[in-house]
Amino acid sequence: MTGAPRSRHQLEQALAKRGVDPQVTERVLDRFTEVGLIDDAEYAHMLVRSQRESRGLARRALALELRRRGVVGPEAEDALATVQPEDEEESARTLLRRKWHAGRDLAPEVRARRATAMLARKGYSGSLVSRLVREM
Repeated sequence: MTGAPRSRHQLEQALAKRGVDPQVTERVLDRFTEVGLIDDAEYAHMLVRSQRESRGLARRALALELRRRGVVGPEAEDALATVQPEDEEESARTLLRRKWHAGRDLAPEVRARRATAMLARKGYSGSLVSRLVREM
């Protein structure tokens, strides 16, 4: 394991892979949580913030990423609540502008299709994507 932040679920999986007794894993992770070494709520906020900044992910893709890493429930909901719709739209616009200008040698319909696909992969809603692509 690296020194990178991990969710409790990820640590459980890593220890299981190494053959650590599940009861020992449970006690150790409970103690780590108790002393603040594991904090899924803080981890969720950090993950949402970093993935939005580095990859431009929308709320839907962020929710999938949190679930994939084993962070669900109130911790995930609280972290996702920090993503405001206007911030999400601005992120989509920024990504779209970058993609649009990178494909300036392509036919407009090809640019639109590629931009739409890219934004959809990042979790943006179809209605937002359609509206922004039409504006371009």
